[in-house]
Amino acid sequence: MGTMHSDPPAARRGNILIIDDAPNNLVLLSRLLTQKGYAVRAVKSGKLALEAIATLPPELILMDICMPEMDGYTICQKLKSSDQTRDIPIIFISALDEVLDKIRAFAVGGVDYITKPFQLAEVLARVETHLTLQRLRQELQLQNARLHDEIAKRQKAEDKYRSIFENCLEGLFQASPDGRYLSANPTLARIYGYASAEELMASVTNICSLYVRPGRREELNAYLRRYAKVEDFESQVYRKEGSIIWISENVRAVRGNVGEVLYYEGTVQDTTERRRTEAELRLQRQEAERLLLSILPQSIAERLKRKPETIADSFADVTVMFADLVNFTPFATQVPPKEMVEMLNQIFSAFDQLAEQYGLEKIKTIGDEYMVAGGLPNPRSDHVEAVAEMALAMLRTVAKFPTRQGKPFQLRIGINTGPVVAGVIGTRKFSYDLWGETVNLASRMETQGQAGYIQIAPATYDRLKNKYWLEHRGAIEVRGFGEITTHWLMGKA
Repeated sequence: MGTMHSDPPAARRGNILIIDDAPNNLVLLSRLLTQKGYAVRAVKSGKLALEAIATLPPELILMDICMPEMDGYTICQKLKSSDQTRDIPIIFISALDEVLDKIRAFAVGGVDYITKPFQLAEVLARVETHLTLQRLRQELQLQNARLHDEIAKRQKAEDKYRSIFENCLEGLFQASPDGRYLSANPTLARIYGYASAEELMASVTNICSLYVRPGRREELNAYLRRYAKVEDFESQVYRKEGSIIWISENVRAVRGNVGEVLYYEGTVQDTTERRRTEAELRLQRQEAERLLLSILPQSIAERLKRKPETIADSFADVTVMFADLVNFTPFATQVPPKEMVEMLNQIFSAFDQLAEQYGLEKIKTIGDEYMVAGGLPNPRSDHVEAVAEMALAMLRTVAKFPTRQGKPFQLRIGINTGPVVAGVIGTRKFSYDLWGETVNLASRMETQGQAGYIQIAPATYDRLKNKYWLEHRGAIEVRGFGEITTHWLMGKA
């Protein structure tokens, strides 16, 4: 197991409940998480767990599956059925390593799955990730609530505004065909910023001069000549002091006995505030959509907006890549937290640009690990080559980021190709993720690889062997898969 660095016993970083009937696991996990500054409670059964949660709900639960009296699946279902506990993230830690066991764990509401015997570093990384996600989820819920309140307030203000205008006097006018006011009421004068209707009629000798856009009044007259009546004709106009407002006009042509236009008459409303409110609401909607697109692939986000339901798809041919910054942990212990986060953000932002450049889908980051996939959610025939090109580019890119000692960071990369299940997890805070043996083997290719190298599984090798420079590594024992022959991806052939 990896070496753990204890944080100083400062403010608690989170409230965690561990449920496991194995005392050794309880002691080991409790000691690890307590040393890292978490508040930890540990219980040996589901009954005790439910009592502890009712007393003080935790922020995160680590739970075994196989326990007497009540297994982990049952406990999870009970928690997810309650409004008070349904949002608590649950990480299963179990010796069960079958795909169906993992699928069931996610189906009952688990957010992650760690296989025993576990690595302490992996447990810690998953805990930190899901606590961070939980807090971001809570923050997003608060922001969404504020956004909905703001929209409701704006809608109420807009409704009030419309009601005021619908129930008060409008601007009224009569105008000659050549653009002179024949009559106007005080409300119209106030709309245009004049003290009286007489001042308006004396100052505005040609109505065309009121319109900001040249030719706008001629457009209105052209409609009137053809249709005799125009409704909700919106334009920008100048007020007396030079400011610009929006107005909406309803105008009809009054004709003589032989059809000639005698004059035009109509009403005017100042719609500036309504237009401003509508623009602000559009910006709010665009921001909400931008936030959704920053979390999910565009096609998945569009599906979710059209019909909010469970999204789960099977893909027969996908390439999955995991990349880990192998020497980032020592760097993180030597620099201030802000510098560490800024460096990780710079590196991962560079990787994000590569993913966009090669048309690949970033799935997620876990600590200092980066996961990307090709061939989904929109299938493409060259996804294996695209992932290979990105992997080679990542090795070149990460070498440009030096540590404090001047040595470049290094990546350990693993790639595999095959079928996966992809879907959206969550109801308030969404996450697009992948499951299946293809994903598991890709992860093993990374964890059992070497720094500065790209290790590829046999399925990926078969697709690249005639196009890329590949070096034979040999047969290695891969946990959960047995002996597998792997290769190093060195470059383009």
